[in-house]
Amino acid sequence: MFDRLELIKKTYTEIENKLASGISDIKEITKLSKELKSYEKTYEKYNEYLTVAKEISESEEIINTETDKDITELAEIELAELRPKLDLIYEELRVLLLPKDPNDDKNVIVEIKGAAGGDEGNIFAGDLFRMYSKYAESKGWKIEVLNAYEGAMGGFSNLEFTISGDSVYSLLKYESGVHRVQRVPETESQGRIHTSTAVVLVMPEVEDIEVDVKWEDIRFDTFCSSGPGGQSVNTTKSAVRLTHIPTGIAVACQEGKSQHENKDKAFRLLKARIYDKFLSEKLEKEGAERKALAGHGDRSEKIRTYNYPQNRVTDHRIGLTLQRLDAIIEGKLDLIVEPIINEFQKRQLAGELK
Repeated sequence: MFDRLELIKKTYTEIENKLASGISDIKEITKLSKELKSYEKTYEKYNEYLTVAKEISESEEIINTETDKDITELAEIELAELRPKLDLIYEELRVLLLPKDPNDDKNVIVEIKGAAGGDEGNIFAGDLFRMYSKYAESKGWKIEVLNAYEGAMGGFSNLEFTISGDSVYSLLKYESGVHRVQRVPETESQGRIHTSTAVVLVMPEVEDIEVDVKWEDIRFDTFCSSGPGGQSVNTTKSAVRLTHIPTGIAVACQEGKSQHENKDKAFRLLKARIYDKFLSEKLEKEGAERKALAGHGDRSEKIRTYNYPQNRVTDHRIGLTLQRLDAIIEGKLDLIVEPIINEFQKRQLAGELK
């Protein structure tokens, strides 16, 4: 472990020196800056560890060599505070050295679909979009809608949007799966509790160099954009559909103001879907335990239940139940995301996950 930490420290210093040397290549600067940032937390935490370890060594030396009782007592008090601190930093370093998902720093494209429950499923899809929007706002992230089909009674039958910011995928990758809601729908006249679902898919947004998608492999179609119920909302064919012939993956975009803007947005979405397909196939070859937590397992897997009458949210993957639905649906998603990440890291440290 400490050999790896020393190597990280050495690499971090070398990158800092390169950046300070006055290089002018923008691509090289961007690459080095990104690499430097990836090591930054570990580098700073290791320096903190070395500082505390040195302070412990100095306190021990005082206790072993100093004859003044008052001074040795102060050193013993300091030592009693420093040793637990060093143990805590050590555990933090172990977590920082765990294998990192190469997609963690990326922006994401999210798809939410109303599923079981008809209109209520669509309304719930809208509630989930609002939840993610508020969570993004709390993190300083930016949301851009790529494609939206509104439900007749509200919400969305289908919605696709990007979330851009710092390490978005690292926090939202656990959201893929079936989200179930139990409540009395607005459309229910007799006050009965219904169960409805919406499906969430979170995909890392990728660069051109990561997935090779050629325009000659894409069929390009245009159509008039539509609103709730499918009615046409304009007379120009500004909406765009792209179909990747080798994989059969098709995407559409109608939110942009022009055909050109919709084409660019649809291409971003198409690349993400193709990359997600490759990721899913890769994870199929890995352990079911990892798939279940990583959110790239079975798309029909029920991952979470939102029970409104009891103000309860349950994440079924880790058996977590919180009586905090009101806070979570208002964007306090860290209440669930952090325990999932902690469980994932705990299983990694125990050797259960690769």
